[in-house]
Amino acid sequence: MCGLIGALLPEPSLARERIAGALATIAHRGPDHTGWWCSPDRRMMLGHVRLSIIGLDNGNQPLASSDSQVHCVVNGELYGYRAIRSVLQAENRRFATDSDSEIALQLYQKLGGEFVHQLRGEFALVIADQRRRCLIAVRDRFGIKPLFYTVRDGDVLVASEIKALLALGAPPRWDAAAFFAECHSVRTADRTLFAGIHAVPPGCVLVARDGRVEIRPYWDTDYPTREALAADGRSEADIVAGFREVLDDAVTERLVADVEVASYLSGGIDSSAVLGLAQRKLSRPIRAFTLTFEDELYNEERLAQQTAGWLGAKFVPVPVSQHDIAEAFPDALWHAETLVFNGHGIAKYLLSRAVRDAGIKVVFTGEGADEILGGYPPFRRDLLLHNTENQPPEEVAKLLDELDATNQASRGLLTADGEAAPGLAAFGARLGWTPSAIETLSTLAVKMYPFFSDGCRAAGLRADPYTELLDTLDVPGRLTGRDPLNQALYIWTRTLLPNFILTVLGDRMEMAHSVEGRVPFLDHHVAEYAAQIPVHHKIRGLREKHVLREAVRDCVLPDVYDRQKHPFMSPPARDTGDALSVFCQDVLRSRSVEDQPFFDPRRVRGLMDQVAAMEPAGRAAFEGVVLRIVSTCILQQRFGLAA
Repeated sequence: MCGLIGALLPEPSLARERIAGALATIAHRGPDHTGWWCSPDRRMMLGHVRLSIIGLDNGNQPLASSDSQVHCVVNGELYGYRAIRSVLQAENRRFATDSDSEIALQLYQKLGGEFVHQLRGEFALVIADQRRRCLIAVRDRFGIKPLFYTVRDGDVLVASEIKALLALGAPPRWDAAAFFAECHSVRTADRTLFAGIHAVPPGCVLVARDGRVEIRPYWDTDYPTREALAADGRSEADIVAGFREVLDDAVTERLVADVEVASYLSGGIDSSAVLGLAQRKLSRPIRAFTLTFEDELYNEERLAQQTAGWLGAKFVPVPVSQHDIAEAFPDALWHAETLVFNGHGIAKYLLSRAVRDAGIKVVFTGEGADEILGGYPPFRRDLLLHNTENQPPEEVAKLLDELDATNQASRGLLTADGEAAPGLAAFGARLGWTPSAIETLSTLAVKMYPFFSDGCRAAGLRADPYTELLDTLDVPGRLTGRDPLNQALYIWTRTLLPNFILTVLGDRMEMAHSVEGRVPFLDHHVAEYAAQIPVHHKIRGLREKHVLREAVRDCVLPDVYDRQKHPFMSPPARDTGDALSVFCQDVLRSRSVEDQPFFDPRRVRGLMDQVAAMEPAGRAAFEGVVLRIVSTCILQQRFGLAA
């Protein structure tokens, strides 16, 4: 896992000092080596910071072809590289390193643009082809690894993080429409909060030539039609066995490393399953790191410790307090480059710091299972509302009430709490229904409306973020005729998954401390298999991820097997003396409130008084509003963003 930058320029305008400065901003992604290459005319550049995991002694980058006409930098892991390497060597292709990254360069030379279909893993890479005078950037299929670009005065710049593009000369400015969409949790996967800076969408290739950029998709989730799923004749035993096989293979591939591989572990089935499958393949105990909180509603220490002991792993608790979260908040936001609505991302930042301090570079994570198998509460609600054939209405109503009652920790975030936002009719018009996740998260946005300046709110509503999202999706090709649950999963993977889950709970918090997260559930072989599973094998009543539970039943504790999904959240501020509450008050009474362009400072200061007067339950549900505004102020302060 590493960090990269690249440039294609009409004139040799990048000074060495600026290249070095950009690499310095992402040095946390690769503390083991820094290198860069410039073409003889200085119109092409690649830079790389390395976290050495495979080929420790000879895997430094940029990589070069034997004729020095093609160069490459890679961030991430490419699985199955040994078999590919053997085939290429049999064709008399010579490798200069032992790293997995070099197969990307060799495959490109052999196959041209088709090489992307041979890549498996979590990766972002950039190839500079001097013969064709083009820059080619590729992002993995789900956006596990970040990759950003900007085009300015004919310069095409790419980087692993936005801060590196700013260091290369991109101006720091807010994108007001993207900001408003982010507040509604429907920012499209190609947009960032920074004007003029875009993300390469997941599963896409960027081709830059002559100051122009073309985005070409090479992969997307393909759900069968509802009729095709209904005709699926496989037995449950066959489906479960097939899922176990692809998941086990994904875990096995991710054990390949020249350094120790550890694991994150919660009390849920996702991380427990990954740890269980991995531990069976090793003779040594895997170190399992678990966040612990003082508030028992959010603390999963007991189940995680029992799981680790039962599997033969080594349990390593990482206590995190509200004071710890408050203290780390600004630095974590600088790494995230986006808004947060809970302290769980900052807690993951602290978890990764503890992992690094323990001498670990690589960890398994359980992210992605909810996205491919319908784990979150809104997905269960969708199934109850839209797959109710032969189910009495009173039974559906009872299950919906139970779903709401058993997810108090995520009220207002993953279970509905309040008025829905205007504009949701766009989903009814285009899809015939509105996914529960979109509707639920819109209630958090509505709570923010009173604190926007009048002009910002009016402009944001005119931008119509819901219609904008739907306009970016291939509704006829990817959504029409699909089961509502699969439609909801698809939309989530195009918005919240790359923009939040894999950012604030994934790569950016891990790589802030030079830790590589490996995500077996988002192996594309696993995801493609899951897409073909009939929905009643994904969710049954309130029992989410049914096929996963059956597939790993021998690898998890009975209590974990039976446990309903509880989304990972950190405790909210409970009173005005809570360290996190004090931190928020300090930020919202600081100069940065005056500088940011979205919220009315007078109304924001009244917010703190309003929250202080709330009952604890109401204060917890309102925390998402407070933390999003706090995030805005911190990003304003740390990046000096212009309106």
